[in-house]
Amino acid sequence: MGTCGASATNHLPAADVVVVVVPFVAQGHLNQLLHLARLISTYNIPVHFVNTTTHSRQLHSRNRDSCPPSNASNPIIFHEFDIPPFASPSPNHANRFPCHLQPSFESTIHLRGSVSGLISTFSSAARRVAVVHDFLMAYVVQDVHVIPNVETYIFNPLSACDSFWRVWERLGRPFPMDPELLKRLPSEEETFSPEFAEFVNFQQPHVGFHVGELFDSSRAIEGVYIEYLERQEMNDNKKIWAIGPFNHVDKSLVRNSKNRHKCLQWLDLQPSNSVIYVSFGTTTTFSDEQIKELAIGLERSQQRFIWVARASDKGDVFDDEAKLADLPIGFEEQVEGRGLVLRGWAPQIEILGHPATGGFMSHCGWNSSMESISMGVPVATWPMHSDQPRNAFLITQVLKIGLVVNDWEHRDELVTSEVVEDVVKRLIDSGEGEEMRKRAAKLADTVKRSVAEDGEVRKETDSFISYISR
Repeated sequence: MGTCGASATNHLPAADVVVVVVPFVAQGHLNQLLHLARLISTYNIPVHFVNTTTHSRQLHSRNRDSCPPSNASNPIIFHEFDIPPFASPSPNHANRFPCHLQPSFESTIHLRGSVSGLISTFSSAARRVAVVHDFLMAYVVQDVHVIPNVETYIFNPLSACDSFWRVWERLGRPFPMDPELLKRLPSEEETFSPEFAEFVNFQQPHVGFHVGELFDSSRAIEGVYIEYLERQEMNDNKKIWAIGPFNHVDKSLVRNSKNRHKCLQWLDLQPSNSVIYVSFGTTTTFSDEQIKELAIGLERSQQRFIWVARASDKGDVFDDEAKLADLPIGFEEQVEGRGLVLRGWAPQIEILGHPATGGFMSHCGWNSSMESISMGVPVATWPMHSDQPRNAFLITQVLKIGLVVNDWEHRDELVTSEVVEDVVKRLIDSGEGEEMRKRAAKLADTVKRSVAEDGEVRKETDSFISYISR
């Protein structure tokens, strides 16, 4: 079933330790846990990946050529479960949060019985079963806590920065933080829709039974926030492992990938650090007016660019094609040779790893943020919802490898073409942008060393594997 693993079978051989991965169904969450599953499989531990039939198909269709190396002799086994049909409304630009995905999110509760039954089967044949689940699947895995040889581990798909500030606020600010830092910190206001906030709260009663937590991050990037999360006041003696990034960090591997997309061939013809990559992930929908301002700003900047112009995913991406952005008439002809517009799925990590790419205009989802950091590419930040405002804060205020396109305080205001033009010019064609590229490259080098054989991330990963295998 696709190049990233094997199909589920009825034959479940006995094993000393088995890992079951239970991801949430949003693309960014699915992607991270697929890469984690492949990482665990390289340790010769059986890994079972549980998902809905629709979202498993979505995951495979988007990861044919982007999965990290795996253990061919120990492929991931995928288990797909059908759930009742749900309505999949079209994206609405009036909502910064992708409210149209809510029915898809809520459909996951129907996995509870199937997942529990599957894990019970594994528990009868293995000495220990380690269940790694997204926080947003806590309801689904709640029944396994009564099985003696099953342990659960929460996977955090958000940055340690965002996770820390949310927990710190929820616990009543258990220790003081720098007042000046707090003034610059984006608020949590309106990062979620009311319906999604209720869904998060729905998971909360089923959290607390886990042994530890995993982050797709590293101390090289977020060391201070990981240390905060390890404090007694914050985590009640839960273990924490920072074992990211899961994506490639070696640019040479990225550049030598097979079946190169046409945009990579176009990048081959561009000067070093001359192109800004513009993409806002799978959950962002802009108004026609905002698309027009973005297009005009890119055109007037006179800088080279690749723009992924598509609307947000629907709850079922196979139900209908994503709406294409209505670009200004004649725009693509005006920028021909200097700009490239992509309407579908783009090889993001390959684009960011290309030497011609000098900047990334992004919504600052954590996948995109980690990939940009790993490739040493500075970011023009334009957060939309969830953890993205705090990720933008981390990039611009803490790591200092980014410029602000739209800050959270002015989130409901139209971003004008003048702002877009100014930020693109500063990031790609100025001394300020060049200094950010140098800082980003230095950070990327630190990250690369951290995931090497004797690096800190490898040691933390070994520690996690040793713990579940004890």
